[in-house]
Amino acid sequence: MTEISQGELITDITPIAFNLGSVVLTRGMDELCGGNHALLLPLLNRHDNCDWGNCYPEDAIQNNWATHNKLRIMSVYEFLGEAVWIITESDRSVTTILLPTEY
Repeated sequence: MTEISQGELITDITPIAFNLGSVVLTRGMDELCGGNHALLLPLLNRHDNCDWGNCYPEDAIQNNWATHNKLRIMSVYEFLGEAVWIITESDRSVTTILLPTEY
């Protein structure tokens, strides 16, 4: 667990590598990419490299913190004109690619 020293801000936390676990996607995402799941690899790579995409700044800070503390990580991207979420569970067992309407 990462400790914060007095005077250190949570915004100063640099994310660290984390496990994706099994990567799954929802039916809506399967339909959106027309079954060509390789199209989603750039988004998954961004998530895996701690590029949180279009999430709010405070959510990006939370994600950075989460990489150190085994909390849920959520990224937001645009894909074919649609918002897409990628969520890695806190236990790092699974990462899900989904549409916000499927949450």
